[in-house]
Amino acid sequence: MAQHEYGYIQRKDDYLKRLRRIEGQARGLQRMVEDEKYCIDILTQVSAMTKALQSVSLGLLEEHMSHCVVEAARAGDREAAEKVKEATEAIARLVRS
Repeated sequence: MAQHEYGYIQRKDDYLKRLRRIEGQARGLQRMVEDEKYCIDILTQVSAMTKALQSVSLGLLEEHMSHCVVEAARAGDREAAEKVKEATEAIARLVRS
């Protein structure tokens, strides 16, 4: 069985690097709470981490649209409609978050 190659694969290392940085931010936030740092400082770091996650999300969404959705549209049929529906639902989740 051939493995499907997703659009983000060419930038996989970039995404992993960014996610590791976000993981470090989460550990830093835990330390800040453990050390009872000032709440505004913690909120500032939460905001930075949220923006970093949003950046990853938007990048993955762009990759999905330009690769998965475009490929499905070329193929036509039900797969195209399903990929557009997936993308629409993902955008709705991002907007609500």
